[in-house]
Amino acid sequence: MNRSCIILMLAVFGGAAGSSPTLAQSTKPVAPAARKKTWVTPRTPDGHPDFQGNWSNGTMTPLERPAGYARALNVEQATKLEKSRAENIETRSKNSDPDRPAPPKGGDGSTGAAGGVGGYNAFWIDAGDHLAIVNGERRSSFILEPANGRMPPLTPAGRERLTERTRQLRQFGEYDNPENRPLAERCVMSFGSNAGPPMLPNYFYNTNDTIGPTKDHVMIMTEMVHDVRMIELKPKPPLPRTMRPWMGDSRGRWVGDTLVVETTNMNQRQLIEGFITGPAALSAGSFGASTSAAPFRGASDDLKITERLHRVDAKTLLYRFTIDDPATFTQSWSGELPFLKMDQLIYEYACHEGNYALSNVLSGERSREREAAAKPVKP
Repeated sequence: MNRSCIILMLAVFGGAAGSSPTLAQSTKPVAPAARKKTWVTPRTPDGHPDFQGNWSNGTMTPLERPAGYARALNVEQATKLEKSRAENIETRSKNSDPDRPAPPKGGDGSTGAAGGVGGYNAFWIDAGDHLAIVNGERRSSFILEPANGRMPPLTPAGRERLTERTRQLRQFGEYDNPENRPLAERCVMSFGSNAGPPMLPNYFYNTNDTIGPTKDHVMIMTEMVHDVRMIELKPKPPLPRTMRPWMGDSRGRWVGDTLVVETTNMNQRQLIEGFITGPAALSAGSFGASTSAAPFRGASDDLKITERLHRVDAKTLLYRFTIDDPATFTQSWSGELPFLKMDQLIYEYACHEGNYALSNVLSGERSREREAAAKPVKP
């Protein structure tokens, strides 16, 4: 890890640490009657609810519901899970033993940021230490429909398409060229689906967003890799099907006090890679799991994502999303999660600045290929 990255992380997590009490406090259920008496929705000069500011969706609630849980967790379950999370962070944040042996060649078989060979410990991670609370319920997952809290199965055509796209993406080795390395590794896109749509936490760090509304647009910038979505509010002709920008083509409109955003024309590399780079933790539904997955599983060109943002109180935006793609999923699916107001700053994401790892990784692979070619062929 280079020096600029360490300095940046200290700045980010120094700010994040200061925000933790606020996030914890704001996840306590608030009685609807109390909300109405003490809070009036702030509005822009155009009369719409004011979403401006910095928000965080960091949480230990997973996308999919773990087995054995209902939609809403009871107090005992929630307390146990959050306590276990805190104890795990405390244990993993302890100073490393300077006399520990080196990791085994090739790593220890574990997954995650350390790569099985050592990296930064839990001190650097700011995934979210509390369960998401919506309407007073401590949620076991974001997904509400299907009712089991899990993504619906793929259709036969969806499975066939995913297999073929995976084959195409992997027809070259993952270390053959820079374009075959993950988008997040190259700072092209955020880890996971931070910027979306849908906008989900990455269970790692930098799960913060800045929202800036104007008369004709709503800008949403995520702290991770500075992905920026420009949501058009003025009616405009749709993009041709052949034009597929990162994060798709998003068009918004106000329905009462709710901002409704419909997105089509998603970039296929963004969709495919999200499945390949690790949906296991999301699918497993582990509380507070670390993953870099986007939840599309190789969706079709007709994928449509509908998002709804509604400000429910001074500290909370309720974010809802629906995925429609009959060619891929056996039914549409939807979910919701809170975005919590934060008073801290959004920092520059410069962690890859001066990072020579990518060129070294590719050079190492070329070296291995030369060594293999130089070995005598066994008769």
